[in-house]
Amino acid sequence: MTLGRKESYLMSVALVDLDWICLPRWQHVALDPIPAGFPSPAEGEEDDPIDLSAWLIEKPAASYLMRVQGWSMAGAGINDGDIVVVSRAVQARPGHIVVAVVHGDRTLKRLKRMDGRLWLVPEGEGYPHTIVDEFVEVWGVVVGLARKYQ
Repeated sequence: MTLGRKESYLMSVALVDLDWICLPRWQHVALDPIPAGFPSPAEGEEDDPIDLSAWLIEKPAASYLMRVQGWSMAGAGINDGDIVVVSRAVQARPGHIVVAVVHGDRTLKRLKRMDGRLWLVPEGEGYPHTIVDEFVEVWGVVVGLARKYQ
């Protein structure tokens, strides 16, 4: 794995215009737990309805949405076409997945401390690490993820 200062293989992240007013706040989703292990015959264990926009976005004034393009974070469960919720209200710390601007290009990577320095580290094969220096600006921390399967 090569560690370089200037890398040209950055995963692009595109801004998504999504008008949250078009999502009715009164339209709730009934959240019915589903076991991911052995089948369960139990019914009637529904939780209270959930407002997806309020659940995904705790601080709307400090949050934005981005659509992911590329596979450099697939190891973290973030795939091409997913929408990430990014918060500017959360202080970026090592271990967080962040949106950063590197030499003018946006990228989505995990912030890690290695050898006493901060790095932007992909979680997909074949993507380079990027050192955090004066050419890197962290725009926010990923706090949520939305994905459509069809």
